[in-house]
Amino acid sequence: MNLKEWAAANGVGYSTARQWFLDGKLPVPARRVGGLILVDQPARPVPSGTVAVYARVSSANQMPNLDRQVARIVAWTASQNLAVGRVVTEVGSALDGHRRKFLALLRDPDVTTIVVEHRGRFARFGAEDVQAALEASGRRLLVVDPAEVDDDLVRDITEILTSMCARLYGRGAAANRAARAVAAATEDRP
Repeated sequence: MNLKEWAAANGVGYSTARQWFLDGKLPVPARRVGGLILVDQPARPVPSGTVAVYARVSSANQMPNLDRQVARIVAWTASQNLAVGRVVTEVGSALDGHRRKFLALLRDPDVTTIVVEHRGRFARFGAEDVQAALEASGRRLLVVDPAEVDDDLVRDITEILTSMCARLYGRGAAANRAARAVAAATEDRP
């Protein structure tokens, strides 16, 4: 991983980490490759325990997508040489915390690895906090498609607006109202 990623993951400012590297005080092995500074992370021990696949869709009319989602996650998990011990599927919104199976999965200490397709399937908001709590207890969250995880301010604002609109107006109109609010906020004004 590059030095900037390492610094962010360890709560250190990039300029501080860079200075540590230049001074030879960086607490992990690192090397310069061209213009990059690459940090050699020691391999973390893989937790032994149950590997659980978690798949979720928002509504009952998306049930066919649930089976395809499970198949993609299980195939990816097998390609990582992990044996799936449990498959948990759920129909419910990620906008609230009322997902019974999801919460049971988090509470189960035997589940050491949770695999999801996208971070949004796991949690819309606070996924980083949940992931940090899992890691603190020796567990981990694996995301099959991390490309969706890129920080995008507009997407984050849209999700927050959708959540607020869902509480105010009901779930059916929430996405539409959030989209109109984002469009109104981003239109050019004279």
